[in-house]
Amino acid sequence: MDYNRILTEIAVEVEPLRTVGQQASYIPALARVNPDRFGICLLTTDGGGAELGDVGERFSIQSVTKVFSLSMALSLKGEALWERVGKEPSGSAFNSLIQLELDHGIPRNPFINAGAIVVADVLLSELSDPEGEYIDFIRRISGDPTVGYDREVAASERTTGYVNAAIANMLKYYGNLQNDIEDVLRFYFLQCSVKMDCRQLAQSFLPFADRNREFSFGGVSLTYSQVKRINAIMQTCGFYNDAGEYSYLVGLPGKSGVGGGIAAVYPGRYAVATWSPRLNEKGNSVMGMKALELLTSYTHESIF
Repeated sequence: MDYNRILTEIAVEVEPLRTVGQQASYIPALARVNPDRFGICLLTTDGGGAELGDVGERFSIQSVTKVFSLSMALSLKGEALWERVGKEPSGSAFNSLIQLELDHGIPRNPFINAGAIVVADVLLSELSDPEGEYIDFIRRISGDPTVGYDREVAASERTTGYVNAAIANMLKYYGNLQNDIEDVLRFYFLQCSVKMDCRQLAQSFLPFADRNREFSFGGVSLTYSQVKRINAIMQTCGFYNDAGEYSYLVGLPGKSGVGGGIAAVYPGRYAVATWSPRLNEKGNSVMGMKALELLTSYTHESIF
């Protein structure tokens, strides 16, 4: 497969979308990012790959980080994790308070904000050095020791994170938060602030695609079955209330973030990461979504 040629064709086709949508202006630090960037990097499980555009510029991966936190929590807790968070698509906005109340404090899945806050709480309880161990895992899985937190972004999110604070308080009310609310929120926002570029992000998702190598990075080890299940949750829940449209158009397990990043995998074949800060009304990158749709259309490679 000539991925270089395919990515070049994709770049031409998505170019008219470069000014469609807008970045996540409700987070001040993200509102200052140049919204006209676009990059895409694809890495194959056999060591090949292709890239195009702004693939070396780091950005806040935001909710894409929830795949890493889920991986750590599942490694630590196993099936017991699902007693505190569900595995079902939300069908609602990623920060819905109404849904959390209707579900009596059990978040629908680990990729909406409520679910990720519960997972952050689990990690705070289970790890001796949550901040250090979390970023160490990401550095190991990405193969880059320079990956780190963007504390300016984390502080910016906390300043305006009123809805997430309300979610945390509701979780506490229902007994689904064990640690101090402020400690959990601080760690949650710090996770979302992790900065990576498309190359690093694609590399970090490659283990979710590679069926021939053991998933073990530092203290985080997952069985083949657990990796398969994380991919399943990415497929059904990775794009909030846009998950059905994404599955219909793209057909790859993936996760998006309001920083404009998207990471996806074709199990057994490749991992791909895109970044473009302008978002659609559901909070997903306009150019990134279209690029992945074209990728699976041009290559005839998807899980369906």
